[in-house]
Amino acid sequence: MSFHSVNCRGNIIALTSPQIMGILNITPDSFSDGGLYNTQVSAMRHAADLVADGAAVLDIGAQSTRPNAEKITAAEERKRLRHIIPEIKKEFPGVLISLDTFWSDVVKFGYDEGIDIVNDISAGQFDPEMFKTVAHTGLPYILMHVHTSYETMHNQNFSGDIILEINRMLTEKTEELLALGVKDIIWDPGFGFGKTVAQQLQMTEDFQFIGFGKWPLLAGISRKSFIYKPLEKGPLDINDETQELHLKLLQKGACFLRVHDAAAARKTLEKFLHENPSVL
Repeated sequence: MSFHSVNCRGNIIALTSPQIMGILNITPDSFSDGGLYNTQVSAMRHAADLVADGAAVLDIGAQSTRPNAEKITAAEERKRLRHIIPEIKKEFPGVLISLDTFWSDVVKFGYDEGIDIVNDISAGQFDPEMFKTVAHTGLPYILMHVHTSYETMHNQNFSGDIILEINRMLTEKTEELLALGVKDIIWDPGFGFGKTVAQQLQMTEDFQFIGFGKWPLLAGISRKSFIYKPLEKGPLDINDETQELHLKLLQKGACFLRVHDAAAARKTLEKFLHENPSVL
């Protein structure tokens, strides 16, 4: 097993033990929790719950990326975020903040407010200034496999072996980032974005071959349709199946689990660490 670390504003985070990243959607229209946490009071309450349940990272997003979601401007994202990030920094100083955005201006805003990680679902493709901006901040960058535009990101037309496609695209983007001086890059294969059910199942089976251990991997399978649709269930009814897959992905090298239910993920992580004491 490869061991990694990331430098978050001079704070070196060793990833010898995987990290739980709790999802904090402050959107009105996210697919499973839209509108639940889009006020400052409700967002802070949910952040507290996620931290208490084991989240070491809070991934804050102001833009829904579900199919047919409304694409909002950078200005609207900043408006939604402006009071949340400072309050979370104040209330939870030991927790890392990941900002989920594909706008470079929002990254600049978030950096000034104290974020620790940039989580960009677009791989720098939706905003031509994104990679340069990330390089300027020096923050770790989550690089996700996805189609080239917001409008096509859910099109299921990737052909050939999906693992080869993910490695090809993320390697090309990683070379661009390294050339600009970005040092800490986390790979996200992009579960739920433009892949068929069969391709996503292959991704869980062959997860260890994504990046071949060279880069820390993020697994974002929480409430994804490739799990619940074949079972004819809803996104809130697949906790057991999700945790089984989380355990498999941890065994195959996941360094981050991006989750809605931090308490369940913590139990899974504890089980993994108990069964793999050499990880600690």
